[in-house]
Amino acid sequence: MQSWDIGIGSNCKNIALELARTHKVLYVNFALDRFTAWRAGTDPVTQKRKAVLRQQVDDLEQVQENLWVLTPRVMLESINWLPPGWLFDKLNYRNNQLLAGAIQLAAKRLNFDSFVLLNDNMIERGLYLKELLKPTAYLYYLRDHLITVPYHRKHGKKAQELLIAKANAVVANSGYLASFAEQYNPKSFMVGQGCELEQFLEDGIAEAPELQNIPAPRIGYIGYLTALRLDLALLIGMAKQRPAWQFVLVGPEDEAFAQSELHSLPNVHFLGNKQPASLPKYLKGFDVALNPQLVNELTVGNYPRKIDEYLAMGKPTVSTATPFMEYFKDSVYLATDLEDFLRLIALALQEDDEARALARRETASAHSWENSVAAILNTLDNTLHKESEY
Repeated sequence: MQSWDIGIGSNCKNIALELARTHKVLYVNFALDRFTAWRAGTDPVTQKRKAVLRQQVDDLEQVQENLWVLTPRVMLESINWLPPGWLFDKLNYRNNQLLAGAIQLAAKRLNFDSFVLLNDNMIERGLYLKELLKPTAYLYYLRDHLITVPYHRKHGKKAQELLIAKANAVVANSGYLASFAEQYNPKSFMVGQGCELEQFLEDGIAEAPELQNIPAPRIGYIGYLTALRLDLALLIGMAKQRPAWQFVLVGPEDEAFAQSELHSLPNVHFLGNKQPASLPKYLKGFDVALNPQLVNELTVGNYPRKIDEYLAMGKPTVSTATPFMEYFKDSVYLATDLEDFLRLIALALQEDDEARALARRETASAHSWENSVAAILNTLDNTLHKESEY
């Protein structure tokens, strides 16, 4: 679902990088469709896809040893607007065929005689890939409850149920999502997820210069600022009730955030989108890190990767309490409403010390991509071993 050239962190990219330490990996970018080609025609990512289609750029790029990225040389039909029925199914199968054909050509170029297919939330477009590609094993990676996103509401629920059922195994990054998948496939397992710990654990990380003119205490958030996932009203309430606290928001904004009242509040600072490698410098300057999630169908069971990033730098962290966040209850302050957030942020500022910071770092260190990918490979080995017994 997330392309290699996406501008934000991606679980599947981290998984690919970890797998490439011991395996040959082909990472398949999200294929271009007609509507995106028209709507986002000037976007650099779309321009690159068009250049691949025109054969001006190779569709296959080696990005490091054992790791290649494929930008499929296909134009898929934009069919999500169609109602459920035979026409959507027919055209969706055709889209799957086009994507599978591009993957087969790349696999042949790389001499992949046999392979495991790992599907990262490619729901409708990945529905028939098992039948078309005939992999040794088919794993579905469930990292988010994406069928609740408006784009997938028309066709996603049915497609994902079928997809989960046909997978050799489902690996999920939270217990909540593993339990959800288990309704359709008993071979569903929680494998957690990791954090790119190295960049957050380096010695001598310097604070970002942009923060130096923002007084303490700084209460910060790093990530995509979207009203689908974050509680705008909560953020506005906190900023209004604690004018002496400085709220620092790092990341790209959706339209709701860009037009929100937050921009008019003097103690709220939008610093914009940053390169992933620079994020530790911003986190370094936070006194408390925030995860002000909405609790809805999309977020209730997701694993926010930023939590491990916050903890890896030892930062006191206050997050919305969700069923999944109980996983972090010993390391994160869990709040249920505005008053709870205000109280717990104050407590975090008051009681932060080196011992607590060290404990947070140790928690994050256990959540490495090495451990998560080892769990995925263990699931794969167990699945193949059991299936070979029948």
